[in-house]
Amino acid sequence: MAQVGDDIIVLDGVYKIFGPQPRGRAFELASSGMGKDEVQAETGHVVGLDDVSFAVSRGEMFVVMGLSGSGKSTALRTVNKLHDITAGTVSVEGTDVQTLEGSELQAFRRSHMGMVFQHFALFPHRNVIDNVSYGLKVQGAARSARSEASMRALSMVGLDAYSQNMPSELSGGMQQRVGLARALASDPEILLMDEAFSALDPLIRRQMQDELLEIQKELKKTILFITHDLNEALRIGDRVCIMKDGAVVQIGTPEEILTEPATGYVAEFVQDVDQGRVIQVHEVMMPPAPVAANATIAAALAAMDERAGAFVLDAAGAPTHLFTVDDAARAASMGTVEVGPALRTDFERCRPDDRLNTVYAAAGRGLPIAVCDDSGSLVGNLDPRHIMEEMGRVEHLIDGFEREVFL
Repeated sequence: MAQVGDDIIVLDGVYKIFGPQPRGRAFELASSGMGKDEVQAETGHVVGLDDVSFAVSRGEMFVVMGLSGSGKSTALRTVNKLHDITAGTVSVEGTDVQTLEGSELQAFRRSHMGMVFQHFALFPHRNVIDNVSYGLKVQGAARSARSEASMRALSMVGLDAYSQNMPSELSGGMQQRVGLARALASDPEILLMDEAFSALDPLIRRQMQDELLEIQKELKKTILFITHDLNEALRIGDRVCIMKDGAVVQIGTPEEILTEPATGYVAEFVQDVDQGRVIQVHEVMMPPAPVAANATIAAALAAMDERAGAFVLDAAGAPTHLFTVDDAARAASMGTVEVGPALRTDFERCRPDDRLNTVYAAAGRGLPIAVCDDSGSLVGNLDPRHIMEEMGRVEHLIDGFEREVFL
């Protein structure tokens, strides 16, 4: 996940009312707490955004997720002023974008933002490189500079060999890559991605997610990504904002959304998500309690506390052997006092930021897993039962919300 810093996009108390008199009675009712459906029934106006506030940090992949009509795309379109707002403020890099007009607004968009659309929006009569360089051409960049920047962007998305092809000669996934390259070519600080992968087949969609994550590792752009797919949101987002009926329901990391749903609405969404694809090892592991290779079995068992095993470390802090309760019992039955004969070397290793689904097979052996940092030093114990307990805890939490709904 990206390391985030200062806020670069800020929505503060934003309302967007669609209708002939957006600042009239409809706004009064919405701002007093009346729901979207009730406001529409009373006034015929549609509440697009209802007191929406969130901040996106520099270098962050911030995903806004919701069903149709939730307000997610409306929120994005206030950032580049494709929508005027009814109330509140929208700030981008310290500039109140809603106060910009005409050529000033156009210049701000070109210099600060790139946008990737759901339906590609390529010019069918221009070849790939001309599509990618179009924004730079509008900005007045020299032809050589446009070509260099466009080829660099096409290389990032793996399409440099297709620079002279026409869009009609490319698959849907390749066309979406062209759209992404066009947004990257002008090297904007901010990428706005509105359902960018929704029109793609599932396999191509996952490949595009992988590609975006790889590009983000290198470029560290500020990305506001809109989707209706919770699995996609949890997979790519540094943080996720869930919206419903124009309002923000919950903002949090993927782990927080999954393991700490704020409402029954969120819990209903996450109940079908594979928790192991979101929860990381460090969320479940216990601190290590290493034992010395010459310790007694009794002393080692006492130090293990609730752990199913403990590791022997070398001088650099890397695990070399595993001591388990079962092996201790076997060795003790043969009259052994020290841990030496009870030690084993056939244990698995993982990293703190690994997802639980990547260690399922290792956990199936029933042995503790050594959690090691980049240097190979032991930083945690991952017991198979702790994985199951965490899965059960989340299921119980979601079930609790479901009971609240039906009681």
